[in-house]
Amino acid sequence: MLWLKIPLIGQTVVSVARMTVQLLLVGFYLQFLFELDDWRLTTLWLVVMIVVADVSILRGTHLCVRCFAAPLFLSLVVGTALPLFFFVALLLRLPHWMDPQYVVPIAGMILGNCLRADIVGIRTFYDSIRKSNRAYLRRLAAGASRAEAVRPYLRDACSAALAPTVASMATIGLVALPGMMTGVILGGSDPATAIRYQIAIMIAIFCGTAVTVVAAILLTLRSAFTPAGTLDPSIFR
Repeated sequence: MLWLKIPLIGQTVVSVARMTVQLLLVGFYLQFLFELDDWRLTTLWLVVMIVVADVSILRGTHLCVRCFAAPLFLSLVVGTALPLFFFVALLLRLPHWMDPQYVVPIAGMILGNCLRADIVGIRTFYDSIRKSNRAYLRRLAAGASRAEAVRPYLRDACSAALAPTVASMATIGLVALPGMMTGVILGGSDPATAIRYQIAIMIAIFCGTAVTVVAAILLTLRSAFTPAGTLDPSIFR
C-alpha cells in the first residue's frame, strides 16, 4: 500500500481498532447471554443483529431509509428464521430451540451472507432499471405490467447476488476449509460430523440468501415505484 500510495493505512488502522473493540464487547455479551440462557434475551440479540444488517444494507445500496427500512427488515427476518428453524429444530433437534450457543452463531453466518447478497442484488436491480430506464418504459408502453417489466432485472439481480454463494459451494473443501467445519474439527469432533454440519449450513445459507434477496426486492417494489409503474427517483440518496 505504501509503494502504490494507496490511501488505506488510516482506514485500516481504524477498521482493526473497531473490529477489536466490537469483538471484545460482543464476546463479553455472548458469555453473559450463554450463561443466562434466556430465550427473550436471545431473541432481543437476534433483532439487534437484523437491525444492524438492515442499516448496513441501506448504507451499501445508498437507498432511501424511510422507503426501504421496513421491507428490508421483514425480508431479513423471513430469510433468517426459515433456515435457522430448519438447522436448529429439524437437523440438530435441540430440546431448547432458542439455545443461544447454537442460535446466535448460526444466525450470524446466515445473516452475514444475506447482507452481502442483498447489497449486490438490490443495488444491481435498481441501478439497472435506472440506467436502462428507456427500455423499461418501452416495456410499460407496450402493455407490460410492472411485474412483467421488472422480471428481467429481477432475474439478473438474483443471479448477481447468488453467484458468489454458488461459486463458494462449488469449490468448498478444495479451495479452502470453511470456518464452521474447521471449528468443529478443532473442537474434537470427527471430520464426518463436521462435513455433515457444513453441508447443512451451506444449504441453509444458500436458501436464506435466496429468500432474502427475492423478498427484499419484491417487498420494496411498492415503495420504489410510482402508481404509474415508473421508478421513483427520490429513492436514491
